[in-house]
Amino acid sequence: MRRPLIPLPSWLPVDGYVLALVGTVGLAALLPARGPAATVADGASTGAVALLFFLYGARLSTREAMDGLRHWRLHLTVLACTFVLFPLLGLAARGLVPYVLPPALYTGLLFLCLVPSTVQSSIAFTSIARGNVAAAICAGSFSSIVGIVVTPLLAALVLDGDGGGFSSDSLVSIVCQLLLPFLAGQLLRRWIGGFLIRRKKVLGYVDRGSVLFVVYSAFSAGMVQGIWHQISPLRLLCLVGVEAVLLTVMLTFTSYGSKKLGFNRGDRIAITFAGSKKSLAAGLPMASVLFGAQAGLAVLPLMVFHQMQLMVCAVLSKRYAAQADADTGADTGAGSDSDASDGDAEVRMKVEAGGSGGAVGGEEARSADVVAVSGPRG
Repeated sequence: MRRPLIPLPSWLPVDGYVLALVGTVGLAALLPARGPAATVADGASTGAVALLFFLYGARLSTREAMDGLRHWRLHLTVLACTFVLFPLLGLAARGLVPYVLPPALYTGLLFLCLVPSTVQSSIAFTSIARGNVAAAICAGSFSSIVGIVVTPLLAALVLDGDGGGFSSDSLVSIVCQLLLPFLAGQLLRRWIGGFLIRRKKVLGYVDRGSVLFVVYSAFSAGMVQGIWHQISPLRLLCLVGVEAVLLTVMLTFTSYGSKKLGFNRGDRIAITFAGSKKSLAAGLPMASVLFGAQAGLAVLPLMVFHQMQLMVCAVLSKRYAAQADADTGADTGAGSDSDASDGDAEVRMKVEAGGSGGAVGGEEARSADVVAVSGPRG
């Protein structure tokens, strides 16, 4: 998981990056960019978005992602959760407008459902839970690559008329600010990839700093236009409740659904974490392109969901790890009991004369079954 910008006590269940985002929102509320400063901030935000996606393309190993195609069932399952089930749940939530959510927040909730899955935290949680880390890496990479194209296309389909403002100008902005820089990074990766990997820590700060600047620009425009007066504290609480239900449904579906599909334990863990999470780093720049001045409210549901998924998945990953330890201990104990039973059987065979051949075969078979059960788990 990415290192927080602000060192935090281990007991504090808040991501430091989220605190930095909240601080940036507060700065935009107190000192929004106006007039010529707003023009400069808007231009710098556009450049920051292009830089972000150029770096994404330059650092993403397409070859490694393609190597994971042999596990195509898992990747299709994650993609279906990310780009099919999530959007369907977002569309179903339209019935909450205007009674539970105002239209502006619902648009942000719907956009949240279109964003690709996150990579870093999915890998980290899968590793903690003793899941298939390689599958989590490939699934996150596939989702990021597909999301560059699919998220804007889905936005064009479902956000039209919901405040998304998707138009031919938006399409041009997406191509120029997202797709072309990403492709340029991929083309130049052969020459600059090693340089970027060696400076991963520094570029991490560039990534997060760029996202913070995009957030400041978006929320500043919202403050200047007075859009924040549309949202009451009660509506924000309703948003938190709706997103809690959304996360619960996705975690439940990915966990039990992957089990029904016959995936092993390691793959189920990777599907659970990769299929139920959304990328803040990818979603915020996309929102600034799609929504413009309305991006402030549009990204608020994504920011809330990001913090919620980190807290819930941190607890869930530790439970998976504890369950794995318990299963390993139980298997070890079962093997010891079987060895003792085998010893008792051998003593009985030496005491009893004849008629014991079947007992020997039965004990050997049972011992072999225990060894098979106590072997490595996915």
